[in-house]
Amino acid sequence: MPSYNKVMVMGHLTRDLEMKFTPGGMAVASFGMACNRKFKDGKTGEMREDVTFIEMECWSKAAETLNQYVKKGSALFVEGRLKLDTWDDKSTGQKRSKLKVVVENFQFVGGKSEAGGAGAGASARVGSKKVDAQQTETEDLDIQEDSVPF
Repeated sequence: MPSYNKVMVMGHLTRDLEMKFTPGGMAVASFGMACNRKFKDGKTGEMREDVTFIEMECWSKAAETLNQYVKKGSALFVEGRLKLDTWDDKSTGQKRSKLKVVVENFQFVGGKSEAGGAGAGASARVGSKKVDAQQTETEDLDIQEDSVPF
């Protein structure tokens, strides 16, 4: 049975990027995004707002580019894939998990002030020549789970 794993998210960063490097020197950035959904309550007729918080992970040159141009509050459009990380909690011994989006493409949204000077419509494709990124698909790289810094 075929499968497809693609996510598109547009929202604002909830915090500055946390930039780290693998022992091999590859950049890894993690950050959060908030996506708002406004809707009319069917019972009361009032406008309501629902916020979804999403964890993001970005690799290589794309991580370095985002780190240079975005900060908390910046608007960003992201295309990526879902990834489930699982681990054993050392303090409780319980299994833990976290679902995140691995960024494959991104586009700055908003003006220069929102994207740290990147400008509206500037975009980058992970692994493309637009940002001179190297291949960043984690399944194509020889990255061990123990080498990921977070």
